[in-house]
Amino acid sequence: MSAATTEKPASPTTSTDEKLAVDSSRGSELGADDDVAEDPRMEHVWAKMDWWVLPLVTLFWLLSFLDRTNIGNAKVAGLMKDLHLTNKQYSIALTVTYVPYIVAELPSNLILKKVGPHRLLPTMLTLWGVVTACQGTLKSYSGLLACRFFLGLLEGGVFPGLVLYLSYFYPRAKLQLRIAGFFSAAAFSGAFGGIMAYGIVNNLAHTHGHKGWQWIFIIEGVITVFIGVISFFLWPPSVEKARFLTEEEKTYVTGRLRADGAIHRDEAADGFRWSEIPKAFQSVHVLLLAVAFFFSGTTLFSLAYFTPSILQGLGYTAAKAQLMSVPPYSVAFVVSVGTAWVADKYRCRGWVSVAGSVLAVVGFGMFLGSANHHVQYASLFLSITGTYVVAPTLSTWNANNSAPHIRRATAIAIAFSMTNSGGILSTWLLGSISPPPRYVEGTRLLLGFSVGILVMALATIGYLKYENGKKAEVRKSTTREEEDSSLGDRSAWFVYSL
Repeated sequence: MSAATTEKPASPTTSTDEKLAVDSSRGSELGADDDVAEDPRMEHVWAKMDWWVLPLVTLFWLLSFLDRTNIGNAKVAGLMKDLHLTNKQYSIALTVTYVPYIVAELPSNLILKKVGPHRLLPTMLTLWGVVTACQGTLKSYSGLLACRFFLGLLEGGVFPGLVLYLSYFYPRAKLQLRIAGFFSAAAFSGAFGGIMAYGIVNNLAHTHGHKGWQWIFIIEGVITVFIGVISFFLWPPSVEKARFLTEEEKTYVTGRLRADGAIHRDEAADGFRWSEIPKAFQSVHVLLLAVAFFFSGTTLFSLAYFTPSILQGLGYTAAKAQLMSVPPYSVAFVVSVGTAWVADKYRCRGWVSVAGSVLAVVGFGMFLGSANHHVQYASLFLSITGTYVVAPTLSTWNANNSAPHIRRATAIAIAFSMTNSGGILSTWLLGSISPPPRYVEGTRLLLGFSVGILVMALATIGYLKYENGKKAEVRKSTTREEEDSSLGDRSAWFVYSL
């Protein structure tokens, strides 16, 4: 802006619009990351949605993560020995999961709103539960590859779909705590999966003609199918069709979402438009975070798949290794929820990402720097916790800063395509590329990637601050009514979340 333009006295209308964009007590049409004024009579509505929406979303993600990563528990319980697998073949089987997983993410997110989350997500859950259970009947390597392919294909749209779905129900300032709440189920699945695998291997191994690792797949797959069938009758399709909300509550929530930019005032603007897809790819902050998502996916899935193997390398028996994975993941669960509360309250998602990265850096550094098994075990508390703090924070940050609907759906799909591309690398990193028990080369790369997340988070904070400054200047010389309503997050009245 020129100095003359900057110093131009604001009209009353402009002052009002400026206030709407930056006043934390008001919010804006296209969404500042602030609290829109709450009606005290409606405070209960968010808890009501937490009660009805979050448990199903959390359960879906827990089962998704459990069914994808329980192969790590099965590996320790004898999968590789019984199927005569090499480390290379095991890595190929994991990689095969991620190729269709990545391919499915964007199409799934784009059709989610049209098909309806209440139809698409339960269908996916039920079908991948069947595939999970089928892994318990495997007799050959080729059968394992087939199962992993279809598991990835059916699970591909789950996480980006769940993030997008929650953005239909919650304003941006309330979103991270909910995303972290359901994402923390991934950490919980690490703890729960370890306990469950320990119990299954100790009590069901060699019963009814099945090995312990086979029972892990069968039992967890059957549970998934059961939940999938039930969820067809429980899943709320949208705020407007939520049976648990009164008409007054629906109107209030919809108004809050429109004020925050989660849905557009002009419903046609939230419809499908091909032009919104490339706009997501042209957004600098989406691309910066995409790099961070690749780094995060590599660290996240390396730990998810190989923590039992790492623990076995520290001298624990196969059964004890399952059990010893529980404490680090339990701590990660608690801390990720706590940091989500901090990020929502203080609007500091970028800085929480930085803090989580620092924790992971220290953890991986400890594992590399000491041969003492107690120190190495302690390091897992830091690396796992830091990794599980970063992932939901980046997810919320990314979803917060894209609008309208199709651009946001595309940005979320880009993010998780990169996450799962990192997942492909993770399948080769520990075991195939770097040998146990120290995993030196792999741990060095995970340490470097954690530093990379820190750098990308700082770069994104700097870029978004710069963009918010430019938008503030524009708001001094124009009104919202003069602006193109299809700008979405590029609107001067869309203040980026930091």
